[in-house]
Amino acid sequence: MQSSNSSAHGILLVLGAAMLWGTTGTAQSFAPTDLSPYWVGALRLVVAGAFFVALCGLVGRSDPARRPLDLTRLLVCALCMATYNLTFFAGLQRTGVGFGTAVALGSSPIWAGLLQAVLLRRWPVGLWWLGTTIGVVGGFVMGLGKPGDWQVSWLGIGLCLLAGLTYGAYAVLSQTLVRQAGVARVNAWVFGSAALLSLPLAAVLGGEPQLSPRGLGVVLYLGLVATGIAYLLFSSGLRTVSAATSVALSKFEPITAFVLSILIVGEAPTWLAVTGLALVLCGLWLVVHSEMRQDRHG
Repeated sequence: MQSSNSSAHGILLVLGAAMLWGTTGTAQSFAPTDLSPYWVGALRLVVAGAFFVALCGLVGRSDPARRPLDLTRLLVCALCMATYNLTFFAGLQRTGVGFGTAVALGSSPIWAGLLQAVLLRRWPVGLWWLGTTIGVVGGFVMGLGKPGDWQVSWLGIGLCLLAGLTYGAYAVLSQTLVRQAGVARVNAWVFGSAALLSLPLAAVLGGEPQLSPRGLGVVLYLGLVATGIAYLLFSSGLRTVSAATSVALSKFEPITAFVLSILIVGEAPTWLAVTGLALVLCGLWLVVHSEMRQDRHG
């Protein structure tokens, strides 16, 4: 029973992270148009890295017995996070937000499931694959509700698939790290290193940053809330929930974005979007049920 409660608590943490990620699109809609998305991605990593460094300084004092870190795995996780930010924003520019998000978020749990099977020798069960497939289909159906947001670009699709791969790889590789060395310490290294990798690329691809007070506010929100606090919740959930399930549960992100688009932006939902929403919810329920059942049976 205690193990089942831990798994349920981890699932709630990951869902909380997904809800915060779902606010990203709405927050970015308030960003000035002259602020390059590459700079938005890089600067939010800087803010998130500073957040975790400060958090590490606070919690590190109460943890005198620090375990050594796997620096190779840390650097790979940082490279995955930096690549995810770069390819995700670049892919969205070429495919549209709806289609690009559906490809990136739809492919990420599939990548995570395959990587978990190969690297951790833990193959997700059939019920998990069923729920993930239904959720992926639901995500695309939700995207079809915004037909004007779709652009067919093979380069954009490839970039979004790479974003999904690197996000899934980050989750699988970082799970062992956060279990051994703690959430704050690991993410301070990962996001700090990812920021250092992303800043030069942002300078090359995004030119000189045009950061107005409103743009700064958007970057601070994205860095502190939609990235820092969100990954604090996500990484904490990884301690008790499988990496593949944690990534699959990130499908709650478009649900949050869907609700915000209605409540804040004032968009009218289409029947396709509502149908996709129902499919995503059904898929999430199956994934959660699969994780809880596996947890009960060890």
